[in-house]
Amino acid sequence: MLSSSDFAAASWELVVQVDCPHEEEQKDVTLRVAGDLHVGGLMLKLVEQINIRRAEELSLLKPSGDYFKKKKKKDKNNKEPIIEDILNLESSPTISGPPVSPGLYSKTMTPTYDPINGTPASATMTWFSDSPLTEQNCSVLAFSQHTQSPEVLAEMYQPRSLIDKAKFNAGWLDSSHSLMEQGIQEDELLLLRFKYYTFFDLNPKYDAVRINQLYEQARWAILLEEIDCTEEEMLVFAALQYHISKLSLSSEVQNCTNESEIDEIEAALSNLEVTLEGGKTDNTLEDITDIPKLSDNLRLFRPKKLILKAFKQYWFVFKDTSIAYFKNKELEQGEPVEKLNLRGCEVMPDVNVAGRKFGIKLLIPVADGMNEVYLRCDHENQYARWMAACILASKGKTMADSSYQPEVLNILSFLRMKIRNSASQAASNLESMDMNPECFVSPRCAKRHKSKQLAARILDAHHNVAQMTLVEAKLRFIQAWQSLPEFGLTYYLVRFKGSKKDDILGVSYNRLIRIDATTGIPITTWRFTNMKQWNVNWEIRQVAIEFDQNVSTAFTCLSADCKSVHEYIGGYIFLSTRSKDQNETLDEDLFHKLTGGQE
Repeated sequence: MLSSSDFAAASWELVVQVDCPHEEEQKDVTLRVAGDLHVGGLMLKLVEQINIRRAEELSLLKPSGDYFKKKKKKDKNNKEPIIEDILNLESSPTISGPPVSPGLYSKTMTPTYDPINGTPASATMTWFSDSPLTEQNCSVLAFSQHTQSPEVLAEMYQPRSLIDKAKFNAGWLDSSHSLMEQGIQEDELLLLRFKYYTFFDLNPKYDAVRINQLYEQARWAILLEEIDCTEEEMLVFAALQYHISKLSLSSEVQNCTNESEIDEIEAALSNLEVTLEGGKTDNTLEDITDIPKLSDNLRLFRPKKLILKAFKQYWFVFKDTSIAYFKNKELEQGEPVEKLNLRGCEVMPDVNVAGRKFGIKLLIPVADGMNEVYLRCDHENQYARWMAACILASKGKTMADSSYQPEVLNILSFLRMKIRNSASQAASNLESMDMNPECFVSPRCAKRHKSKQLAARILDAHHNVAQMTLVEAKLRFIQAWQSLPEFGLTYYLVRFKGSKKDDILGVSYNRLIRIDATTGIPITTWRFTNMKQWNVNWEIRQVAIEFDQNVSTAFTCLSADCKSVHEYIGGYIFLSTRSKDQNETLDEDLFHKLTGGQE
């Protein structure tokens, strides 16, 4: 047993800074941790004290030196003292005994339920009432920050290439070791971020903080071009940001405990079927003995050298997870021109709503690389049905899956947000638009347009989202972020065994992708579902993976330690085991077994 003085000597204070628009409002959370507490355990301790569910999705990131290169230094001439509000979670008078009340919620923060009707016993703020952050939560963690000025945005670090992004991802801390073991020094800045892009059981009724933190992470990823999007998509993101900013400043949304609003939001989201896991339909017990199929006239193009981009029409049939196409409808019962198996393929939108272009780009794994195919649809409804079917097929699911119809609706919803309204309507409202449009787009996008022109286009897009509630708009933003081709990819610079040049390895929730470092074009995709085993040779720091059908690969990591990649693979495999039918308590032993390795 340690005395209080011994405990203090064997532990240290970790300060968590909650950014606020004004420095005088800054909130600091102080945790006392022992030196041997690994980062995974720290995440559990931390998120339990700030109302964020699903600790396993989060981790700490140490920013690279480049991250601070463009940031302006604080004005040293300002001698006014900064008053910091320090909140010590261990010594707070609201806590007696252990810092967490086990009867209220588990490590994944599941609310208590009414034994009679099965509904949560109270609102989020009530079932976290033991936390000292309860009163602060409404004004700090659950609401988005004010927009930054264009000048501040221009000074922030923006990765320009896949290699830049790979360097940034080198900073993820090892969840199996403590901060001290990883050389983290006093006053060193770490970022708390969602590391794994599988957001399980995201519920607007209980996840105000989690949804807002996800929105903020998505917003900065768009503004700083950490993820690529088209200009049309950038304007949709800008309109949603503008709408969220307006609602966040409204006095009507400052009451976190307004359950009638939460119920209204939940009902609206249910009707729109915009949950981030595909949603639920009324026909959950649909007949899956007869798998639906799609059949229609589409146009196809295959890129070839020295040949202009010309699409040719065929009769397409989508069944199970494959597409077959024929010269015409009458030949459907015969042999197809070609059959494309979409399991494990990369599906990318090739869309310009203003130009009435609704295309789908498919990169299909074959023995010697990737087979590139473009499909072109005639209108948005046709595109939404085929795109949703392709997305599900890439994951090994058919159109009989309950997530198919919600996926169609989600795609249509995102397309309709891109539809431009009449110029006269935009002009009439432009004068009353209280915003600086450059605050809502990336600096590079802002440079391409005059301020008035940019404001008009954002106003066009805003008309399509103006009726959304605050939480609905944030979820739409997150959902639109998820629909981008690069979403969920974490990059590492690697050298594959037998190769003479460096490549980029993209790690996603369900696959690994070998990408050409120069062109950014995917070369090969391997799905986790086909993985038999993976291991690390710790002496030469090489990751080796075996897949079905005697397929194997091995690589060394150049931009980070191989342990970082190993942990990502193990982490995603662990997250794929989560189920709503399971006990909600996090299986820490399994998580660390899959991510820790055998160093």
